[in-house]
Parts: sequence; C-alpha cells; structure tokens
Amino acid sequence: MSAASNYLENELLDHVLRGAAGAWTAPTTLYVGLFKNTSGIAATNLEANTKTDEVTNGNGYSRQTVTFSVASNGSTSNTATLTFGPATADWGTITHIAILDSATVGAGNVLFWSSIATSKVIDNGDTFQITATNLTVSLA
Repeated sequence: MSAASNYLENELLDHVLRGAAGAWTAPTTLYVGLFKNTSGIAATNLEANTKTDEVTNGNGYSRQTVTFSVASNGSTSNTATLTFGPATADWGTITHIAILDSATVGAGNVLFWSSIATSKVIDNGDTFQITATNLTVSLA
C-alpha cells in the first residue's frame, strides 16, 4: 500500500515543509476499512477522500483498529492480524482497503488506500482477514 490520499499528501506537505500554523497532528488511533468498487471508481473516490464504496455499517462489519511497527527503510506493517466479521449478511466483493482516522463507517479521512491483490466475495458467515505483517505501507 503506497497510495496516500490527496488529503494526507496536503497535510504532510504543509506540516513538514511549511510548519504551518495549526499543522496536522497524527491521529492517535488508526482503522482499516473495506471497500467495494460499486461506483466503478473506488480508487478515484479513495484518492479524493470519499468513502462512497465502503461496506455498509452493521451486518457484522465495522472498521478494525490497526497498529503499525516502527518504520524502517521507508516502510511499516501491521503488528497483529485484523479480522472483519463474521458477516451476518452478504457484504459483496471487497476490492480495496484503506487506512482511516475514524472508527465511524463513512466518516473520517482516508490516509492511505490500495486495491487488494485478489478481490474477495464476502457472503453471510464469512470473515475477511489481514494477517500480521501483510498490510505494508511504504513511502520508499
């Protein structure tokens, strides 16, 4: 995962290069959300900090808290397995994930996002997992 949202790019540039008054403060807790490409433009939406394609809150879905290791050589990865579900209704096909600064589905800011290597259909009773160290964020 290496795509930063426009929101995060602007905040980091102002923070690091301008020392702007009221400069951005890193969130204390981060969350991972799951997204479907129901709009046909999920990547564009996530880049623009729009959460249109997120799985609907409820039905066993909620964003999961994520913690990252200390960065090394321009990258970091999740320290523990993240488990979404089990689904209590069909969620559809998961095509993208995002790291966000709010636990509330449909709210907050997209920080980083990515399509997933293999789309995954989540039906009633299924879970979606990201095992430890398999969510890597790189700036290198």
